[in-house]
Amino acid sequence: MLHMKHVDSESASDVARWLRSESTNLWPALLGSLSLRRSRCIRKNCPACRSGEQHQSYVLYGRANGCRVAVYVPEELVPEVQHSLDNGRALQDLCCTRRHRDTSER
Repeated sequence: MLHMKHVDSESASDVARWLRSESTNLWPALLGSLSLRRSRCIRKNCPACRSGEQHQSYVLYGRANGCRVAVYVPEELVPEVQHSLDNGRALQDLCCTRRHRDTSER
């Protein structure tokens, strides 16, 4: 639960302390999206590709230095990566809530 109190003026250290206390349980945090993709392989007579089933893999998409990047995610790490993405969205929401609060007090 988000706990905010109305104050007319806060120091940078007050804001940093607030952010630390509110975001403690939001780590690790990632931004991006996790996708399950299906693709063909390079083998000439692959039964999975011939049947149309293809091969599935998980990919984490994100941005680095303004460019879109894709990283293969092993299936056993998918729950941890998904949890980190959920934390990243929650952290973004927390920062947006803070920004909204700061601009509405002016």
